[in-house]
Amino acid sequence: MAIVRMKRLRLAGLQADRDGLLEDLQKLGCVELESPADPEDAQEWLSLTSRDEADDSELRAAKSRLTAALDALNRYAPAKGGLFAERPQISRGEFFSVKDVGPQLKTAEAVLEAEDGVKTALDRRGRLENRIRALEPWVMLDVPLNCTKTGSTRRILGTMPGSRTEQQVKDRLDAEGVDYSYAEISREEDTAYVRLLVYKDDYEEAWRTLRQLGFAEVNLPSVEGTAAEALAALREEHEKAQESVQRAEQEVKELAPVREELQLAIDRITRLEDEQAVRQELMLTDRAFYTEGWVPAESEPELARLLDRHPVCWETEDVPFEESTEVPTKLKNNFLTRPMNMVTNMYSLPAYGTVDPNPVMAPFFVLFYGMMMADMAYGILMILVGIIILKKMHPREGMKNLAGIAILCGISTFIFGALTGGFFGDFIPCVAKLINPNTTLTELPHLFTPLNDTVTILIGSLALGLIQVIAGMLISVVYKTKHGNFIDALFDEITWWIILAGVALAVLGIGNVYGVPVCLVVGGLMLVFGGTREAKGFGKVTKLVGLIYNGVTGYFSDILSYARLMALMLAGSVIAQVFNTLGMVMGNLPVFLIISLVGNILNLVLNLLGCYVHDLRLQCLEFFNRFHHEGGRAFKPLQAETKYVDII
Repeated sequence: MAIVRMKRLRLAGLQADRDGLLEDLQKLGCVELESPADPEDAQEWLSLTSRDEADDSELRAAKSRLTAALDALNRYAPAKGGLFAERPQISRGEFFSVKDVGPQLKTAEAVLEAEDGVKTALDRRGRLENRIRALEPWVMLDVPLNCTKTGSTRRILGTMPGSRTEQQVKDRLDAEGVDYSYAEISREEDTAYVRLLVYKDDYEEAWRTLRQLGFAEVNLPSVEGTAAEALAALREEHEKAQESVQRAEQEVKELAPVREELQLAIDRITRLEDEQAVRQELMLTDRAFYTEGWVPAESEPELARLLDRHPVCWETEDVPFEESTEVPTKLKNNFLTRPMNMVTNMYSLPAYGTVDPNPVMAPFFVLFYGMMMADMAYGILMILVGIIILKKMHPREGMKNLAGIAILCGISTFIFGALTGGFFGDFIPCVAKLINPNTTLTELPHLFTPLNDTVTILIGSLALGLIQVIAGMLISVVYKTKHGNFIDALFDEITWWIILAGVALAVLGIGNVYGVPVCLVVGGLMLVFGGTREAKGFGKVTKLVGLIYNGVTGYFSDILSYARLMALMLAGSVIAQVFNTLGMVMGNLPVFLIISLVGNILNLVLNLLGCYVHDLRLQCLEFFNRFHHEGGRAFKPLQAETKYVDII
């Protein structure tokens, strides 16, 4: 598999045919259109052409109303089916045939009007609840709330800090010579609700004293009668308000059947927005338009058949590699390597004309992930989850790639689990022992185990790391040679191969002449000459020292990084066995099953993320840096991007 070859497209046509052509290109879904670059004589060009300044605010406003209505339905009448609900399907012809969403906008307005009724009812209920909460502390006050004074007295209602006792307040008022009647109506944890009755001549002095004690006046709702009478009336009114809320919500719920209609309208408006965005990038004259873009070379025949039906002039041309910085990247992979797009996209797309890392990365990624997980039960669960996602959710590209990775890595996990005899750790032998203490089944058949063959697994991990590093270097050699840079490949990669081979032969005592390892000497001379060929004077020495230091430490640290394969395999196996051991301590099969399964599910969830992160690190840092040319721009063709429906 490789990066798809792109061709530059230039297209000119009549404005009268513009909208129909753009719609057909959107149906085709393989052409990316962009703003044409200004030619050298920009002034003459600009004098002949202009941009389409069509206003798309109407489309945005319509989409906003439709989305608001859909959100209202989702709040008050959530769709059934949840995570695995299937999206409605619609034919391509039917999807593109409707451009007017006026009827759906009227439906959306009906939904929003019903939602406004809910908001109004909720607002009224909320105001009543606030008034009820304000009156509840005063329910024991046996005088009308609207009676605040007489000819000679004044009433004060408010709150005191909970730390103030009634006696403390009375002592202070007595000390100030105030003639009063003081009562604590109710008390909460940190607040006391109090009533003070004073003669009007003592009103100011009483206020001053109360403020010094932390008093705060309250303003109660304007109601007739006592607090108890007002509360009874307010609660009755609140019940009616609650009924109004329920009726208003029911009106919204009754509109739930229009959900799919609104979703389809949103997807259609999104299509029109995309088309309008492209239309605004066209260069126009009075009667014609001009645009440029990109088309995959493999799709050119299909594009030609479409353009033959329109009165247009067009051409395509290949872009030389050295001028390809602006060319978008489209990866072409099969069903086994396509899920790796998820990994590549998280790092960086390869630049156009370079190497697609997915086919060479996929075997290593899947192998390493399975090696770190290494449990048959975990592998089975991963495969099942991946299949369920594909079959039940009908996922789009991102989720589909995730499901593909789960299935591939699940298969690898199951294989390594079979090699190490792991099924939820030592779950099966533990169950056998609880059922029959005299059983001879102490472990499942295995080729090696993380606990007993740790050093062997470590050596194997480092060996796999060495293989991947060399594979990355080999890809770099092939790429450089293909593009006429064999000298760079010779001194950047092949030299180190010779040095590494020389070290191995020297250790084994092979290839020595008079005790001198010839291969190592040849590699050293190539490093001295090739690594310093562009340096001058003393710079050759510093360049050589840097090459040796960076090369030795770099290769050593990179290969040592693969020890994480052994570490994560060992950690996952030990954690699983720890939970199984905790369950065994109870000596009871049902309790063991609960502890073991809960612990293993937790271990699985942690390892799913942990192994992915460490696997991703190995690919991005130890493998990609050998050959990967980042900085690619994703190919984004004009096509119908839908969120709620599937076009078939």
